[in-house]
Amino acid sequence: MSSAHNIDSETSAFLNSYPDITSIDLLISDLNGVIRGKRIPIDNLEKVFEKGIYLPASLFALDINGNTVEETGLGLSSGDGDRVCRAIPGTLNPVTWMSNNHNGQLLMTMEEMDGTPFFADPRQILRRILGQLSDLGLTPVVALELEFYLVDRQRCEDNLIQSPQSPASGERATQSQLYSVLELDEYADFIDDLQSAAQAQGLPLDTVLKECAPGQFEANLIHTDDALRACDYAVLLKRLIKGVALQHGFEATFMAKPYGQEAGSGTHVHISLLDDNGNNIFAENSDDPLESKALQHAVGGLLELMPYSMALLAPNLNSFRRFQEGFYVPMAPTWGYDNRSVAVRIPAGSKDARRIEHRVAGADVNPYLLLATVLASIYYGLTQQRQPVEPIIGNAYEQVPPELTNSWTEALHLLSNNRVFGELLGADFIHVFVANRHSERAEAMREVSTMEYDWYLRHV
Repeated sequence: MSSAHNIDSETSAFLNSYPDITSIDLLISDLNGVIRGKRIPIDNLEKVFEKGIYLPASLFALDINGNTVEETGLGLSSGDGDRVCRAIPGTLNPVTWMSNNHNGQLLMTMEEMDGTPFFADPRQILRRILGQLSDLGLTPVVALELEFYLVDRQRCEDNLIQSPQSPASGERATQSQLYSVLELDEYADFIDDLQSAAQAQGLPLDTVLKECAPGQFEANLIHTDDALRACDYAVLLKRLIKGVALQHGFEATFMAKPYGQEAGSGTHVHISLLDDNGNNIFAENSDDPLESKALQHAVGGLLELMPYSMALLAPNLNSFRRFQEGFYVPMAPTWGYDNRSVAVRIPAGSKDARRIEHRVAGADVNPYLLLATVLASIYYGLTQQRQPVEPIIGNAYEQVPPELTNSWTEALHLLSNNRVFGELLGADFIHVFVANRHSERAEAMREVSTMEYDWYLRHV
């Protein structure tokens, strides 16, 4: 009764606050993190909260091009049947960046007809892992950092992307200029609109900073003890950034490696764990951040399972181009204190704020699957009391050779044969995910690039 009352209050407050809104976008994130769904008239909103909407289960069989991958078993072989999608309370907000300003949006999640979670919905996978941590009396506190590029909507002569022209100077950036305040000033209107749109949607956008390549930025979300909501925020923030960029004449991309000779874009996640009394277990019983038993076991699980998680953290062809030396991308399962050359970093700071920063995933990752993977690894480390290797002091790239695979095929093989992820994420989900990714890889292998013609056409 209380939940229904809250939903009624949410819809009533929204309708009263935004009387000019005429339609609502019902959004759900697929395996790739691509937003899919329906647009409904505002008059149907209360019915959606009450009864949900129906979408086919094959939504989670779609590849990046929107084609159904039949090998997942979610397509025609199962009758391509519907499931019910339920509204996620607290995600009903206006879409303020659209020029007509008459749209709202609402996130959805998929269930079976009997109300149980649908096994292939990434949000439900994360919910499953959170339930296992809850059984241990643990609540994650998480924050996500998303890197992205702004690119010019006008392509180069060879149809490749190029950095945008500065709104202030009209010049294209050609230098790194990490943390440049000047470039923040030049893109101030874009950043201000990001902040305003985020505030209108209740997204806890903290800082926006200039990253280390031309046109590259980072957006940071404030930490929360609601991990599902943290990923909801990330999904909605990606849509918001793309929408605001278009309004300013740019495109925003979360490709992991849009430029071959520039830094890739990642998604870093910060995690601490609270016990039933609200205490940070990574800060208990030790003033030395590297000697906490809980922290060591969590890191041990992350490092041990990292090679098997690469397919989830680097989900497509472009993802693996990011793993190159010299670009601050983790190349091996390493960890250390206040060290940005490692895969798992323990940031400096107060004891109460002690946390893990996981630095492997690309910006193209599905946020729900990223957090589910990281938390599943931590759960494994805690319950099995896994011990990590010695922490790295100094440059990890000079001390540990590359060990994480940069092969899409090998990554899928490692994931599909890993017992731990099969148990924690669900063997049926792993089957759908791996089949989906294998099919997209096969499609990619049918394409021949311009570079291959340049290199091989006349010379072999």
